[in-house]
Amino acid sequence: MNMKQLCAKEALKYINDGMCVGLGGGSTVGYLAEYLAQEEKKITVVTPSDDTAELCKNLGLMVLSLEMTDHIDIAFDGCDELDKHLNALKANGAIHTKEKIIAAMAEKYVLLIDESKYYETLPLEDSVTLEVIPQSRNYVQAQVEKLGGKAVMRKNSAKAGFVISDNGNYIMDTYFTELAAFAGKPEVLHQKLKQLTGVVETALFIDVVAFALCVCGDEVKVIKK
Repeated sequence: MNMKQLCAKEALKYINDGMCVGLGGGSTVGYLAEYLAQEEKKITVVTPSDDTAELCKNLGLMVLSLEMTDHIDIAFDGCDELDKHLNALKANGAIHTKEKIIAAMAEKYVLLIDESKYYETLPLEDSVTLEVIPQSRNYVQAQVEKLGGKAVMRKNSAKAGFVISDNGNYIMDTYFTELAAFAGKPEVLHQKLKQLTGVVETALFIDVVAFALCVCGDEVKVIKK
C-alpha cells in the first residue's frame, strides 16, 4: 500500500452511511472514492472536480451537483502546502473557488497530505493562484506588482490563450516567495489579494481546515491546531 492509499484508508474511517461527502481532486481522493465503493457506503458525493465526478459515477457512487447542495457533512481534499496553523495553499488545480464553496458548506474540511507538504510556515514556493474577472486582468497584475509579487497569466497548453475557470474567468499565478512583508502571514496576503477589485478568490485557504491527515513514513498522523 503506497502513501496515498494509506492516507485514503485512514480518511475512510471518518465517513458513515447517510453522509453527504465532499471529494476534491487528485489521486489520494481517487483512492478514497474507490474504497467508498468497495465498502458500499450509502453516501452522496459532491465534488468540484469533473474527473472525480466521472470516477465516482463509474464506481456507482451517487453524485450531487454543487448547485443543488447547501450542506456537506465532511469533505476531503489535498493541497500543495500546509502549515502548523492549518493554513493551506492549493495552487495547481484552478478550481479553488469551487473548492472553497465546498469547504464553507462542510461541517469538517479535511486535507490529505504527506509530510513533504507540511511546514512550520507556508513557504509560498507554489503559485498563489487567483481567479480573476477578465476585464480586471491588467489592473490586478499591476496591483500584485505593487504588493511586491509577480503575476503571470496561466497559459492553456491544449489551445491558444489563457486558462479559463469553470466560471468563465481567468486564472492568474502570482508569486510571493521570500517576500518579508508576508512571511508567516498568509492571512494578510490573502486579505490584500481578495480585496483587489476583480479577484474572485485566492488559492490560500485560511481558517477553513478542521484537521489534516498526514502520512509520515508508514503511519498517518492527525494534525490539529
